[in-house]
Formats: sequence, structure tokens, C-alpha cells
Amino acid sequence: MAGPSTSVRPALLEVAGLCKSFGGHQVVADVSFALQAGSIGGLIGPNGAGKTTLFNCLAGFMHPDAGSVRLDGVSIAGRASSAVFAAGLARTFQIPRPFPDMTVLDNVMVAPLGQIGERLWTNWLQPRTVAAQERQTREAARHWLDFVGLSALQDQPARILSGGQRKLLELARVMVASPKLVLLDEPAAGVNPALLDQIVDKVQALNAQGTTFLIIEHNMDVVASLCDPVMVMAQGRLLVSGSADAVLQDPRVVEAYLGSPA
Repeated sequence: MAGPSTSVRPALLEVAGLCKSFGGHQVVADVSFALQAGSIGGLIGPNGAGKTTLFNCLAGFMHPDAGSVRLDGVSIAGRASSAVFAAGLARTFQIPRPFPDMTVLDNVMVAPLGQIGERLWTNWLQPRTVAAQERQTREAARHWLDFVGLSALQDQPARILSGGQRKLLELARVMVASPKLVLLDEPAAGVNPALLDQIVDKVQALNAQGTTFLIIEHNMDVVASLCDPVMVMAQGRLLVSGSADAVLQDPRVVEAYLGSPA
């Protein structure tokens, strides 16, 4: 069997000169980077560094003031979040907010876009097609719930889930749409160690299957075990990028993120 290719993987995400300001304060300042397909990138930095705003600009929840974003060669900067999601970029949130009174299964089934049953007349004109697509969506939702370990709870209301289980639910919900790139916002925050190990295992398994990730995280153990490259933001700018070991030992990172020595 041939060994792994040593060729450089293409860039899946290309960000150039991205800027976003609020009230004259530049929160994201001329940020540029590329993330290769198949990577698990890490984005770290102190609170207020601009990480979440950057995620919101990438995912279409905010429109950047300037700059470009390309996903697999397609420009997505300034497009609506639904269009960005349809293009293959999905994001999760630091505090997941599922539909509390819907079942766990139904929470996953609402994710895919373009379901023809959402259009009123197709329910009468194409009932068999609508039913077949709903069956496919249900099967995919059950597959991903089984993957994240929540299948036993699929008929329970989502409000019963713990914080860590809600993060697993959110991961299942984005994966049912087969994204190319997933933005994970602090997957370790508020999660007990056992469930955190499970989340890390699932991210690694999905990455091995070809999904690319970009992760905001404050847990340095998670960053060191998962992420390469690691990028550091400070005061809205991209400060340094490289391997976890190199970045965490960089004096600029020690000063800006970990705190300068007394």
C-alpha cells in the first residue's frame, strides 16, 4: 500500500484583509490566513481579542466591513448565514440553544436546508418526494445522534440535556448537512471531563473522515491535543500562527495571552 502523500493540501478557507468595526472601534483588524483542507485549526486569544466576531463574519452572522473570505474557492464574504451554510460552512456556539420543547431527533432534523417539504405546494403536488426526503433526513439524523452517543435520548425533549450533551447535539445537527468546514466555538466550555473527552474523540473521528475544523478554545490541553495550526488573536489582529508547541512558547503569546511574567 502506498504511503501518505507529502503534497501540500489545498486551502479550504482563505481569509484576506478581513475587518469589522463597531462604533469606530476595530474589533477585527486586517486578519488574513489560510486553512488547509483536512486541518483542525485552533484560534486562541484573550477575551475581547475578536475571535467570536471573526467567526460571525466567516459564518455570515455579521457582514465584514472589508476583506474577502473564500470557501473551497467560492467567495462567501457578506453572504447571508443560510447561504454560507448551504455553501458548506457550519458553526456551533459557545452556549448551545436547542429548541427546548422539540425532541432531540427533531432538533437535528431541522438543520438541512432546501427541504422541498418546506415549500407549501410541494406537500400536495409531490407528496411521495417530500416523504422520501423526510425519511432520508430522519435516517441521517439518527445516524449522527448515534455517532455522538445521544440515540437513546432521541425521543426526549432537548431541554433535559446537560450542557455537554447539548454541544454533542449541536455537532450532530451541523453534521447532518455534510459541511466542508465546521467552526466550533469553545467546545470545552462548561463541559465535564468525561463528555469533553467524548467531544474531542468525535472531532478527531470526523476529521479523519475528511471534515475540516476551526476551533475557538481557551482550554490549552484541548488546543495542544487537537489543533494544528494554532492562530493567536490579540486586539483584533492575528498575532502569530504555527504549531501548538511553537505558539505557546512564543514570547508575544506569553505577553498577550498567557500574561507577562511578574
